[in-house]
Amino acid sequence: MTLYHIVREPKVKLEKNPVLLLLHGYGSNEDDLFSFAQELPDDYYIVSIRAPYDMMYNSYAWYAINFDADENKFLDIGQARESRDLIANFIDELITLYPIDSNDVTLIGFSQGCILSYAVALSYPEKVQRVVAMSGYFNPEIAVEGFENNDFSHLKIFASHGSVDQVIPVEWARKAAPELKQLGIDIVFKEYPVGHGVAPQNFFDFKNWLLR
Repeated sequence: MTLYHIVREPKVKLEKNPVLLLLHGYGSNEDDLFSFAQELPDDYYIVSIRAPYDMMYNSYAWYAINFDADENKFLDIGQARESRDLIANFIDELITLYPIDSNDVTLIGFSQGCILSYAVALSYPEKVQRVVAMSGYFNPEIAVEGFENNDFSHLKIFASHGSVDQVIPVEWARKAAPELKQLGIDIVFKEYPVGHGVAPQNFFDFKNWLLR
């Protein structure tokens, strides 16, 4: 497999099971989101992926963030697009390796993993049916050219953000819902009174959204 990952197999085995793909944030690793795998529905494969860029000390990134002399942040768009396609290819690999239902793929991304989840789903909506987009934002530059013309009729998104997030301003996150609704995408957006993290209520809400 092209990306290192850890797997929780479904407790309830079907002929083909749905899958939840977990994408961690900048400077974290595959264990981070996997910590709540036990709380997720029993019939899912849960696969937590390690981002490809090694930052030392067991921390990884989907793309580099560079600063200029005035402390302005720049993301490495080339690396971000490479990661987008690595994830898209990884989904294909998973489906050949495990009895996964290719029509029941959900991405759950936090922070930088959320930004990538948006990019993968909007670039390749035929591969992804649902996205849980936490504490990130939609960056159209990372999506494939002409993504606006894709068929999004099967794509559903649950987006959430902390209203006092000091890492990624909530204003950035709020833009996604109106932009994506214009493309005909079914998107729910919720805010919680927390910083850059997942509130218990946020977890509860997206889990209920998934079960529906």
